[in-house]
Formats: sequence, structure tokens, C-alpha cells
Amino acid sequence: MGKLSGNPKEQPLHYGEVYQMWSFLAAEKLDYAKLQTLSNHTGDRDLKRLLEEMLQGMEKQMEDVEEILKEHGVSLPPTPPERSYADLEEIPSGAKFNDPEISAMASAILGKGLVLFSTIMSQCTREDLAMLFGQYHMNTAQLSGKALRLNKEKGWLVVPPLHK
Repeated sequence: MGKLSGNPKEQPLHYGEVYQMWSFLAAEKLDYAKLQTLSNHTGDRDLKRLLEEMLQGMEKQMEDVEEILKEHGVSLPPTPPERSYADLEEIPSGAKFNDPEISAMASAILGKGLVLFSTIMSQCTREDLAMLFGQYHMNTAQLSGKALRLNKEKGWLVVPPLHK
């Protein structure tokens, strides 16, 4: 039996896994705070639902990764303060993000997540971690599909020049 055989949860993390999970968690916490803020700026119900679904998924991902890092004695990255609810009507128009901007930022966060999850999966030696991030990748791909449909339906999709 090799060093990395048996129950994956009993295997040590290698430095790359620790670094990637810590970096993921730091970025995820910042994106979570960003989406909370952007959620206050949207008046579109469909976009608000997408943001809420993204936030729920991010909460679960952050909890999972924090638990793994804590189990292995890794200190956690700082957490930004929770964003408070703001009334859309009280945000001055010049300081307000519009719905197409918010949707584009949410789509960018989803795209970044897909790349990051693939990268982490490819560097894992522990099957349980690779499967965990594979699950995150699948969930994020589904949300990305919803975001794409929403952008098309609302006319928010900015398309590069089309080749005929």
C-alpha cells in the first residue's frame, strides 16, 4: 500500500492543496461580500434570485473548505464584515450599479469559479477533495447556464463581433 492509499480523509494535504483552498476561501469571502452589496442594487427579481442562489452556494462552499482547513490546523483568511440590507430607492442614482452591470459581474464571478475549481481538482491527490471541488464545478456550471439564459432574456448579453 502506498502513502496515499486508504481512506482519503486520513491522508495529509499537500502544500498545493492547502494553498489553493486557502486562496479559494480568501477570494470567495471577498466575492460573497461583493454579491451581498450588489444584491442591494438590483431591482430585477430574476437577477436577485440568481444572486441569492449564488450566495447560498458560496456559503456552503466556504463552510466546507473552512472545516477542512481547520481540521488540518491551517489558519483561515480574514472575513469581511457582513453587508447590511439597503433600500434600492435610497441609493443615489449616480452611485447605483445597474442590472446589466450586476449581471456581468455575477457572470464573471461564476466564470472565475469554474476555472479555479478545475485548477484545484487537477492538483488534488486526495480523491475526496477532487470530488468536492468537482461538485462545486458542476453546481457553478448550472448557475452559469442560468445566468446566460437570464442575460439573453433580459437583453443584457454583450456579444463580441459575430463571425459569419
